[in-house]
Amino acid sequence: MKRLSAQGDPLEALEQVIDFEAFRPTLAAALAYSHGAKGGRPPYDPVVMLKVLVLAAQNNVSDARMEWLIRDRLSWLRFLGFDLGAATPDANTIRTFRERLTNAGALDGLFADFDRQLKERGYLPMGGQIVDATLVAAPKQRNTEAERMAVKEGKNAAEIWPDEPAKARQKDTDARWTLKFAKARPTADGRPQADIAIPSFGYKSSIAICRAFGFIRKGKTTDGACYDGRMLSDVVTNDNTASDVWADTAYRSQSNERWLKSQGRVSRIHRRKPKGKPMPANVRRGNATKSSVRARVEHVFAHQKAKMGLFIRTIGIKRAEAKITLANLAFNMHRLVFHETRAAAG
Repeated sequence: MKRLSAQGDPLEALEQVIDFEAFRPTLAAALAYSHGAKGGRPPYDPVVMLKVLVLAAQNNVSDARMEWLIRDRLSWLRFLGFDLGAATPDANTIRTFRERLTNAGALDGLFADFDRQLKERGYLPMGGQIVDATLVAAPKQRNTEAERMAVKEGKNAAEIWPDEPAKARQKDTDARWTLKFAKARPTADGRPQADIAIPSFGYKSSIAICRAFGFIRKGKTTDGACYDGRMLSDVVTNDNTASDVWADTAYRSQSNERWLKSQGRVSRIHRRKPKGKPMPANVRRGNATKSSVRARVEHVFAHQKAKMGLFIRTIGIKRAEAKITLANLAFNMHRLVFHETRAAAG
């Protein structure tokens, strides 16, 4: 353990920087555990179980895998406060704990608790905010045309497969297919090619980060087919000290421009190319300037997908929202450790 510490255990840094006890009031109110007068095995400490969920979000592992890793990794045992040979949470305990928090709607409260921690440490929402969305993949559904139409009509799995309850339990009727467009490389002689449309299935995570520190200040989860521009008013916060809002062209609309103006916000949203005409030079330069700021939000999604391996394994939008909210919370914790470590080194 001393050698792990000497080499720089990131979980020790996380333990030192994050005040996990600050989450206890929200956890206690949501879980409403009994006082134990009737006997039975006492539950695991809720703060420890929250740490388990943070570890799971950082590493994107299943509950069964978490059960094994907790017992296997010395650094994880130390972070969670378990001794060698002591009882540790199994997969059902982890799943039940997350479900209780999800059903109680407590995860948004925990996210808000951490945001208050950030503000108390001086990490105020500053410099304006950057808005964007990303697709979070889920296991693809293979349905017939009739089944797809029933899903689009809003029917749930039990209504679509009434005679096959086992199949219905494995069907996600909240996730949606959509097309993700990627820029195609020019041909060998320099001619541009049409963008590539990539089918994608899952959910969409919309976020707003503060420009000054890069923390996720607000997030919203929808199905994958939801249009990005509709989510602007759901994620833009009103507590940022600067009024500027950056976003790509998907958020450029008359209604969004009116809404931002009514909120006292300044639109820094990219402008679209005029249809059938070349992009004016001044608009191109303006978009390039905005891109230098807006690109910072891509680092958030890259961290969540590449390092954290964000992927939806559960069924239904409620659990997908819990998964993405925990991923956003875990990212903010990582970001705080980064800022605090850099400040200490400087």
